[in-house]
Amino acid sequence: MKVMRIDNPDAGLDGMTMTEEAEPGKPGEGQIKVRLLASSLNFHDYGVASGRMPPEKGRIPLSDGAGVVEAVGDNVTALKPGDRVVSVFFPDWETGGPTIDNFSRTPGDGIDGYARDCVITPANWFTRSPAGWSHQESATITTAGLTAWRALAVEAKIKPGDTVLLLGTGGVSIYALQIAKACGARVAITSSSDEKLEKAVAMGADYTINYREHDNWGEKVREWTGGEGVDHVVEVGGPVTLANSIDACRVGGNIVLIGVLTGLGGEVPTADLMRKQITLTGIIVGSHQHQRDFVKALETMKFKPVIDKSFTLDNLADAFRYEESGAHFGKICITI
Repeated sequence: MKVMRIDNPDAGLDGMTMTEEAEPGKPGEGQIKVRLLASSLNFHDYGVASGRMPPEKGRIPLSDGAGVVEAVGDNVTALKPGDRVVSVFFPDWETGGPTIDNFSRTPGDGIDGYARDCVITPANWFTRSPAGWSHQESATITTAGLTAWRALAVEAKIKPGDTVLLLGTGGVSIYALQIAKACGARVAITSSSDEKLEKAVAMGADYTINYREHDNWGEKVREWTGGEGVDHVVEVGGPVTLANSIDACRVGGNIVLIGVLTGLGGEVPTADLMRKQITLTGIIVGSHQHQRDFVKALETMKFKPVIDKSFTLDNLADAFRYEESGAHFGKICITI
């Protein structure tokens, strides 16, 4: 079978090598064998593959994997051969509150991921895919989709009539736009590209702002709400964008921090955060139960994920370079 490995972590995207390896045999007790057919790229995957977060030599990248169950071991009852499935981000977080604060057991980082043809794992490392979704569409759920779902449905407890601010037009933000609109919310979204903002409007965005043209975009968003501020912010930027997000948020509102695209540390306007009594919550993706709930919700919501472009596994480095360019709108997928 084909397997992509990071054989030289110091060489960045040029350090990945495609190899031919023996296919795993039969699943053992409690295990399933999955024929992998698709994946999707996330900023975390790029960090690993590019060497920003260098992995162990020989690591198989990619956190997301979707495909078909080929065989099941003894005592597996939740899945059967032929089921379409999608992987989970945290294999060991089944349910309940957060128990993990690192990526030591995340596929594609601390353990081998899904840049390969086939895998045998414990059965609970995958959930069912939404009915009627393609493998590429399903592959967007594991990281980006579930992060957006947890931020809005679990942490923010979004409801019809709420106002939401989204930063940028990457995979998480576009998923969040779709979820928020499906829940009856009004959405503001930022980008440095007017063309991307036009696409967001076509998807239902109620207010757009080009942050390169307005340094004080938080104030602009607050003006859109009549001066009150938005109920919820899905914050993907981190230190550079947080001050504007706080400015855009209403008194008693929520900011869910889901990314650090602008850096790992920086100044936080703590006085403004305290004065406005804003709840600031940091999250990393979600649990198996969160994903199962999300899949059920997706089967009732009338949307499919936005896939900007697809690459074959052989061209994984080119896919990451495209992600690096920032030209994408929504998700970048990999066909395996």
